[in-house]
Amino acid sequence: MDFELQWLLIGLPIAFGLGWLASRFDLRQWKRDSRDNPRAYFKGLNLLLNEQQDKAIDAFIEAVQNDPDTAELHFALGNLFRRRGEFERAVRVHEHLLRRADLKPPDRDRAQRALAQDYMKAGLFDRAEAAWLALTGTSYAGEARLALLSLYERSRDWPRAVGVAQQLQADGVGAFEDRIAHYECEQALAADAQGRSDDAEAALSRARTAAPRAARLLLLSGERAAAAGRTDDALAAWDTLRDAHPTSFLLVAEAYARTAREAGRSDATREMLLALYRQLPAVELLQALQQLDPPESSASLARLRGHLQRHPSLAAAQMLLGQPPEAWHDDGLAAMRGAVASAAKPLNRYRCAACGFEAQRYFWQCPGCLSWDSYPPVRQEGMDAI
Repeated sequence: MDFELQWLLIGLPIAFGLGWLASRFDLRQWKRDSRDNPRAYFKGLNLLLNEQQDKAIDAFIEAVQNDPDTAELHFALGNLFRRRGEFERAVRVHEHLLRRADLKPPDRDRAQRALAQDYMKAGLFDRAEAAWLALTGTSYAGEARLALLSLYERSRDWPRAVGVAQQLQADGVGAFEDRIAHYECEQALAADAQGRSDDAEAALSRARTAAPRAARLLLLSGERAAAAGRTDDALAAWDTLRDAHPTSFLLVAEAYARTAREAGRSDATREMLLALYRQLPAVELLQALQQLDPPESSASLARLRGHLQRHPSLAAAQMLLGQPPEAWHDDGLAAMRGAVASAAKPLNRYRCAACGFEAQRYFWQCPGCLSWDSYPPVRQEGMDAI
């Protein structure tokens, strides 16, 4: 009994000493690994800041190999792959993260978001849609819905785009009424192209519910009414468009004038267009007024020459060129020359043969690439200068 107690008293200190030595060895190993991992990580970060992405990726790969359980290193590596356009490798990194059972929920959502971004950048929109939908109910739900909205717009999936926009608006992300109206107008145009007039009208009705004074809705409603011979409805829709969106009315000014002339409202429409022209002098209104004025009307020609003098433009010059030369008069001819000269000035450019830098004056040394004698002394005009 004394013999066993003696060995027990001897063995306990020995066991304690061996355990202490083992713990010291593990502690030193852990400290060595913890020193090595940050070193590799900061090396990769430094290379990345110096725009040496190839070397940075090698450094991050080394850091991940030393500590494969570190999620931050995987995120950094996956983002680097995506930035370089190596989407397949980025997807593998983020999928590996998602397969880890020990990944915390915030990091799992973050990996799911990164995977969705990989698919979007790679153009794999079906997979990107599934990846974004998987983020429903997470802290990235708002971002995911915005990404889905962009995705549905690209694929022209207007019904789904409407649903996502309505959800975003309900969540208070922003105002999407006008965008929803655009989606419904797109559906109306598609339905009309297929001869489904009832479906087109239903889409426009939904657009009116979303944004009753949206410019495109009013414009399209008027066009459909005019095509169906309902001139009063067409003019009423375009009148609302003119009041709510005067600049958008320019898109249908000529159609409005033609429709009003057919309805016997030429005089009232001419006065309305002249009043609008005084507020918004635009060539589109002059073209609309030409629909109501008699051919070669002296008042119309005088109005056109005055516009060209006050607002020189190629569009107005082209309108005057369409009239007989005797109608130009000296003031109109001078205004036309000024409009052509003004329009031609920014098109006449010198272009550097080395870097393509364009300038209106000649340089012996290019301001862009600092090359000497790189400007051919011949101006290039229009598309030749691009």
